[in-house]
Amino acid sequence: MTTPSNTEWPDSNEFWRGKRVIVTGGSGFLGSFVIERLRARGAEQIIIPRSSEYDLVEGAAVRRLIADAQPHIILHLAARVGGIGANREHPADFFYANLMMGAQLIHEAWQAGVEKFVTIGTVCSYPKFTPVPFKEDDLWNGYPEETNAPYGIAKKALLVQGQAYRQQYGFNAIYLLPVNLYGPRDNFDPASSHVIPALIRKCLEARDAGAAEIVAWGDGSPTREFVYAEDTAEGIVLAAERYSGDEPVNLGSSYEISIKDLTELIARLTGFTGNITWDASKPNGQPRRKLDIARAHDSFGFAATTRFEDGLRKTIDWYEQARAER
Repeated sequence: MTTPSNTEWPDSNEFWRGKRVIVTGGSGFLGSFVIERLRARGAEQIIIPRSSEYDLVEGAAVRRLIADAQPHIILHLAARVGGIGANREHPADFFYANLMMGAQLIHEAWQAGVEKFVTIGTVCSYPKFTPVPFKEDDLWNGYPEETNAPYGIAKKALLVQGQAYRQQYGFNAIYLLPVNLYGPRDNFDPASSHVIPALIRKCLEARDAGAAEIVAWGDGSPTREFVYAEDTAEGIVLAAERYSGDEPVNLGSSYEISIKDLTELIARLTGFTGNITWDASKPNGQPRRKLDIARAHDSFGFAATTRFEDGLRKTIDWYEQARAER
């Protein structure tokens, strides 16, 4: 894939001028940063549908939203998500909600003549034993890790749908695959949070209680790549401006760390000095996750800029302040 020169890329402010943009999930964790990026570029007509008004699982609500907003661009970030525990307890809910939201939005957007549709996929769509680093071309070479498979497959179906609508109708649908996100404003609910906010909360509560230990899931051996949410938001907006290809594109940082090292790092940064006990009866999840991020750089000039430890410090500081303000 050739790298376009900067002169071939549209001016960011000019690109968004006068465009009506729907951002599903715009009030959520990642969505809030995407909204900030759009506003910084001069986007003035941003529509953030609320689930209380538009239940995107329902076709009638999707049609009403598009009729009300008449968008030029849709950034589809809304998703039913959670950690390993939530995925194990609600696999049918995760499959149905994510498939129905995306499938109906894409179909109705095409029918309404929307200019561009950006689908946010998930790293959970990759096969369980994908060679590291994960290349987009490996997406179909096996079944996803079992605990996340219903969610991952539902999101991957939206890639196929977008490609099919492009092939048959010329619909400009693109598909992005962010790796594990973290940052301020994340979900810290222990029933549904992902690994970083779960560990931050666990360590802070143990520190404040003077607890002798925390218990972490699995054996600590899996590795994960994490990308700061603000960096991911920049990648999404750049892709909307600059990328119109049919191939999926990874969004990541290329920084990989084991869950054991991650847990020890969060313990140090939060000031928890007790023991870390591993509960091997709990699932590890996918053995390794690390993305090949060359396509994002070559296709639309994206590169994450936040150092992992710096991002963790910002996330911990944000959560400690949020707790203090309750």
